[in-house]
Amino acid sequence: MTHAVEIRDLHKHFGTNEVLKGIDFTVEPGQVVCVIGPSGSGKSTLLRCVNLLETPTKGKVFVNGFELTHPDADIDASRRQVGMVFQQFNLFPHLTALQNVMIAQQRVLNRSKKEAEIIARENLDKVGVADKCHEYPGKLSGGQQQRVAIARALAMNPALMLFDEPTSALDPELVGDVLAVMRKLAEEGMTMLVVTHEMGFAREVADRVVFMDGGVIVEDGTAAQVVGDPQQERTRSFLRRVLHPEG
Repeated sequence: MTHAVEIRDLHKHFGTNEVLKGIDFTVEPGQVVCVIGPSGSGKSTLLRCVNLLETPTKGKVFVNGFELTHPDADIDASRRQVGMVFQQFNLFPHLTALQNVMIAQQRVLNRSKKEAEIIARENLDKVGVADKCHEYPGKLSGGQQQRVAIARALAMNPALMLFDEPTSALDPELVGDVLAVMRKLAEEGMTMLVVTHEMGFAREVADRVVFMDGGVIVEDGTAAQVVGDPQQERTRSFLRRVLHPEG
């Protein structure tokens, strides 16, 4: 069976700073893999290398068996398989929620306006903001904006969804709505690679949890193993700080 994601010996330098120091791992179709770790550990850079928002310094990245890092790869075609949701919502402020979800469908996938609107409305409904379709981002809460951003990614029919700390910019009371949408996607079998600080979500939803620190994978296993019974001291000390910040 072809891996949904396969990463081989991935390195990324920014000048003299080596942020990723030889990452190897795979994601299987339908898996939810959560990547956790302290700030600066390379989590977001790893995610951005998966759809080539950052070009790896060395190594190979495959999505559904297609090598994105091959010199002759059609990057645009392969990126269409990958949806990405960022910390900041990156919506166009001058477009309504509906238009934000339609625009890439029309420009990238060449869908008609009618088809793009039908698919946009379906996905806005799926994430629970169908009633906000004619609102501009400035009129929406952070949680609503993030759900529109998820709908926009889903409307492109990706085989893989990447989430880069999708709740970190949200007020605490809005986090649950976004996590509920992600939970639903997981139940429907969407392949997801999620950088998150939400340990409850990782415990409940992730098939696997990867702990990164210092540009390497320190621990990789089920949520019960990595979050519940970590083997490495670096993992244990990180989880102590995250799970018991008052301690």
